[in-house]
Amino acid sequence: MAAQPRPLSGLKVIDYSHFLAGPFMSRALSALGADVIKVERPTEGDAGRAHPYLINGQSGYFLQQNMGKKGLCINLRDPRGLELLHKLVETSDIFVENYRPGALDRLGLGYAQLSALNPRLIYCSVSAYGHTGPDSERPGFGLIAEAKSGAMAQLGVPGEPPPLLRMPLADMYTGIHGVAAICAALVGRATSGKGQHIDMALYDCMVSMHDFAIQRYTLSGGREVPVQTGHDQPESTVYGVFEARDGYLVIAAQVDEAWKRLARLIGGEELAADRRFLDPDSRNANRLAALAYVRTWTQAQPSRQACIAALDAAGVPCAPVQTIGEVLDDPQVKARGMIVEQDHPVLGRIRLPNLPFRFSDCDTSPTGIAPGLGQHNAEVAASLGYSDAAIEALERDGVLYAETAAQRAAAE
Repeated sequence: MAAQPRPLSGLKVIDYSHFLAGPFMSRALSALGADVIKVERPTEGDAGRAHPYLINGQSGYFLQQNMGKKGLCINLRDPRGLELLHKLVETSDIFVENYRPGALDRLGLGYAQLSALNPRLIYCSVSAYGHTGPDSERPGFGLIAEAKSGAMAQLGVPGEPPPLLRMPLADMYTGIHGVAAICAALVGRATSGKGQHIDMALYDCMVSMHDFAIQRYTLSGGREVPVQTGHDQPESTVYGVFEARDGYLVIAAQVDEAWKRLARLIGGEELAADRRFLDPDSRNANRLAALAYVRTWTQAQPSRQACIAALDAAGVPCAPVQTIGEVLDDPQVKARGMIVEQDHPVLGRIRLPNLPFRFSDCDTSPTGIAPGLGQHNAEVAASLGYSDAAIEALERDGVLYAETAAQRAAAE
């Protein structure tokens, strides 16, 4: 049994974000122990609630990124609603938002306004381009950052349009960088006593992700421009995707010892001693020949699993290119608890991806399902000193709005 509390226990987070980067960030903060209050607008709430996959009025997208949070649905255009949220800010540690720069200033929720109420507040903004620079006011999503960053230009088959990444790298990478920055700001606050504004940009994070392309370009004086290479990396032979009789697998044998083990497996000692492939430079220079040996071998095996078994036995890093169904059935995924099961009032038992945090002495599993729209209005307001009569009046006047999961299902 875990002996320590979660690392962020006792901290309160206001999540005034939507869709993905912000909600993912605050979901991670919740898993780490923070008390996260998701603030939404009447009557639609977070736009992620309408994002597929939808079933019985419920969005799997929203359920995944908002588990473990409390729900507060409030009309901030009513002065009473803004006053309530300002009271919440005074008692909070962290504020997360992902609106276009300047948008929350007009609502009375900008950093300058909220830090005046609570100088210890750590305010984390996520936007496409950040709060400075010539593009700061331009709208954008993860796709925009992925395209502009140069990442997309390296994907796909030469001569064809680059494919979509199909996983939200910009949003998720920015979200987890936001978690790191917030944790660092909390450490700094312990010394200074002051909070600060964290300005996270999707575009910045994608540019920072380049592990090779930018250094290659700058150090070569602009002569080396990474381009589309298809299914392998010409600078790292052998490292890529290969076809078996019944599917695809990846092989990572770009380092000398791995290549020698692969060469012995597919061509014996003669291939392992072939001078064309003795070191990385020679293998890259003779890349097409090396790939041809590997492709001939994989396609000669009876199945993908036979390829994997032989490569594993030889000590060559490899893996099948798995479908989502295969991922869910993967014993490693099950052993690591990477699929979390929850009971939902409308959908019953549901399965969603877990977060990858693993601590030796505390539990970081989700504390609950994503909240219904305004589910915790009364609880949050009462914690700020509002009486039952005052809460009833706010509900009656539409300042506080609540919707049950069953109501959303019935509306579909």
